[in-house]
Amino acid sequence: MIKKEKNNHNNKDRKGILRNKNTRNLDSKSDQKKVENITIKEDSELKHEYDLRSFLSYLEKRGELITIHKKVKKKFELAAIISKFDKKEAVMFTNVDESKFKVVSNILGTRERFFYGIESSGPINKIDLSNLGNIGPEYYPKEFSNDAPFYSNSTKNLYDLPIVSHFEKDAGPFITSSTVYVKDQENGNQNSSVHRMLLLNNSQMAIRMVEGRHLHKCFVYAKEHKEDLKINVVVGVHPALNIAAAYQAAYGIDEITIANYLLNGNLKLAKNNYSDLMIPKHSEVVLDGKILHDEVSEEWMVEMLRTYDFKRKQPVFEINKIWYRDNPIYYDILPGYTEHRLLMGLPIEAKIFSYVKNTVPSTRTVHLSDGGSNWLTAVVQIKKRLEGEPKNAILTAFAAHPSLKTAIIVDEDINPWNPVEVDYAVSTRTQADKDFLIITNAKGSSLDPSSDQTNLLTTKLGIDATISLLKDRERFEIAKIPGADNIDIKKYV
Repeated sequence: MIKKEKNNHNNKDRKGILRNKNTRNLDSKSDQKKVENITIKEDSELKHEYDLRSFLSYLEKRGELITIHKKVKKKFELAAIISKFDKKEAVMFTNVDESKFKVVSNILGTRERFFYGIESSGPINKIDLSNLGNIGPEYYPKEFSNDAPFYSNSTKNLYDLPIVSHFEKDAGPFITSSTVYVKDQENGNQNSSVHRMLLLNNSQMAIRMVEGRHLHKCFVYAKEHKEDLKINVVVGVHPALNIAAAYQAAYGIDEITIANYLLNGNLKLAKNNYSDLMIPKHSEVVLDGKILHDEVSEEWMVEMLRTYDFKRKQPVFEINKIWYRDNPIYYDILPGYTEHRLLMGLPIEAKIFSYVKNTVPSTRTVHLSDGGSNWLTAVVQIKKRLEGEPKNAILTAFAAHPSLKTAIIVDEDINPWNPVEVDYAVSTRTQADKDFLIITNAKGSSLDPSSDQTNLLTTKLGIDATISLLKDRERFEIAKIPGADNIDIKKYV
């Protein structure tokens, strides 16, 4: 039985999010069995203020923040240390060479910490996030001001920031946690999204914009009118803002409303005098500047697959001024490692789950696999009711996430988080001529080095690894030893 403490909201909370507090990341079948004995914690145990500092304090109290006081270099050494904490604690550097900024990384380096960031103790694919794409203006923050803590200090020199060099063949130092705020000049809507930014000199950076996405659309409109595009670049905020910016909302939806929705309406904003944009009041670092309509520079870096991205000419961002808080904290994300992949991948897991469940209501969960860098390969667990449902699930998963390359559909008895079980299902429950669906010349990921990078085309593979309803299910039954689950081996050896 589940032990209940106060405030057990196992159904829908006041925001309409289905928060399944009885589950967590199920990494094995033993984990699935342990779910029955998990204590539901009182809501207040997950409460904290809504900036980066209070979230770090929360992690520190839980023993999930390591502080390093020894001086470290921002060129390679800092990244090398962060790599040793992959899937482990968050890490804070208090003494970074040639900088007065502290540097923090890996704050979203585990699934559990990711869920802290959206006030949830259960896996995101067990939460109904289908409403995120339809958040209305009623969730826009009500509180804002013209003043903010980040206006305490300023500089006009990018070299004052501890911008990290991560990998030996990167084009240079990159800001990897930058959230860009922009106003669509065509319709007046505000947008926020995550973009890498290459340091070029003391006042300019190259900014990577994926073609066709929202910031790029705003830039194209400005460029067609021979205008520069004013933006704010924010570094160091509450994780819910990073997560909302990483969520691929429909064009015209302000991701600030999504962040405020995730934070129960507690987000506070400040109006930026340079851009007229509304940005998080408690940001650690804010860059005022503009994307130049007539200047580009080549950039490339390691991406989610931990391979080097293609070299591209990208627009140049020019700063007007940099603002930062007293005792500032700079947030760095190590490209290609778990924090990067979870930040980009988990919101997409939720999106795929929402799409597929609308098509196949018996969908149980979705997992973007570690082997696919939490981006290219999805395993979808369903309770199969009809032949043909797995194929519908495959096609819907590809529609939900155009970068998806492989979709595998499994039964309820297969744990999507266990690659051995998934491989077992593919090996024993499929016939390639009947259960493999190959789709050629489909829109693919710009990150996949094997794809047609000129036209962004790829070949997608869907696999129905479910048991055929036309066959005797007993032939697929996995044998069990009576009493094996109750054996305590310590009593025997």
